[in-house]
Amino acid sequence: MTVIPEKQEHLKSVLHKMVINPESVTPELVVSGLRSIARGEASDAQMGGFMTALKMLGIDRKPEMLAVIAGEVLRSAAIPCIDFDGKTRDDYSMIVDIVGTGGDGWNTFNISTTSSLIAAAAGLTVTKHGSRALTSNSGSADILESMGCNLSAVLPAHVGKLLAEHRYCFILVDNFHTTILYVRRMWKELGIPTPFKILGPITNPVVPNRAVIGVNSKELGPVMAEALRILGRCNYAVVCGDEDLDEISIAGDTHVWHIQESGEIKNYTIHPRDFGVPAHPLSKAAGATLEENKATLHRLLSNELEDKDIAVRDFVLINTGFLLFVAGMASSMEEGATIARQTLESGKVMALLESFGKATRAL
Repeated sequence: MTVIPEKQEHLKSVLHKMVINPESVTPELVVSGLRSIARGEASDAQMGGFMTALKMLGIDRKPEMLAVIAGEVLRSAAIPCIDFDGKTRDDYSMIVDIVGTGGDGWNTFNISTTSSLIAAAAGLTVTKHGSRALTSNSGSADILESMGCNLSAVLPAHVGKLLAEHRYCFILVDNFHTTILYVRRMWKELGIPTPFKILGPITNPVVPNRAVIGVNSKELGPVMAEALRILGRCNYAVVCGDEDLDEISIAGDTHVWHIQESGEIKNYTIHPRDFGVPAHPLSKAAGATLEENKATLHRLLSNELEDKDIAVRDFVLINTGFLLFVAGMASSMEEGATIARQTLESGKVMALLESFGKATRAL
C-alpha cells in the first residue's frame, strides 16, 4: 500500500478544496484532513463538514480510498506503544477479531462480543475491537462494562499482559485511536453513516491475522473486501446477512466475501443449516436494553437458558463457529458451531469473563 508523506495542511483548507473541486479529491487530500484532525486543530464544525463531504463524495464506496484512510488511522494509532509483554507482534501466531460496522437498524443482541469471548475460551487469541453504543441500545463496550470490566483502563501498554494471561483483550477505540477520538462525538450528532464508522472494523491497531467483519449493506461487502485486500489482509471474511445485517444471520442466508491466502476474494452464501443449527426469525434474537442484554448474557454463560434465549444462543453459535472456521480451529462450519457450544456449556466463557474483568479492574 502507498505510504503518503507527512503534509501539514489545516482541515479548513482541505474542506475548501473538497467542496470547491470535488472531482479532484485525492487520497493525499483526505489524509491531510485526517492529520489535521489528529493534531487537534480542527473545530467541531470543520470536522462535521469533513465527514459530511466524505459521505457526499462516496468515499465509503471506493475501496482504494477506504484502504488509504484505514492505513492513516492505523498510522496515527498507538501501535508503537503496544507492549506485547516482552514479545513482538510476530510471536503471536494467530490473533483474531470478530466485529461489525453496526448501523444495520436491527438492534440485535451483542452477538460479536459474546462470540469473541467464546472464541477466546475455546483457545484462540482475541483482540476485540469495539466502542460504546452510538446507534444501538447496547454497544460491545457497554455490555462488557456492565459485567464488571473496566475497559477505560485498558491502554496499549496492557495488551500483551492481558493476551498472555487471558488470550483476550478488548481494544476500546477511544483509548487507541487519536483521530477517531476527536471525531467520535460527531458521528452521533450528525446522524449519518460516516466512513469512520465503516472503518472501525478494519482499524484494529493490533492488526489480527484473521477476522470476521460484518457490514450493514450487501453493496458494501465487496467494497470492504477489496479495501482489506489492498491493505494486504488475507484470511479475512466479510459477511452480510440477507436482511442487510452486519452479522451472520440466524434467519436465513448470509453473503460472504472471503479473502483467500492468495489474495483472491471468494464470494459464497451460507445458511444456519451449514452449522447444524436451525434458523430462527430475527425477532427472536432481538436485543433490548442494556440491563436486559446483560441478563441474557449472564444466562447464556451460566447455562441457565430460558426458552426465549434459544434463538440468541444459536445466533451466537453460528457466528462463533464461523470465526473458528475462518481461523482454522475448525475444519468445517458445523464443527465450529459444535466447538462453540461445547465451550459455552463448559463454563469456561464465564470464567474467562470474570478473570478478564478482575484484571481490568486491577489496572
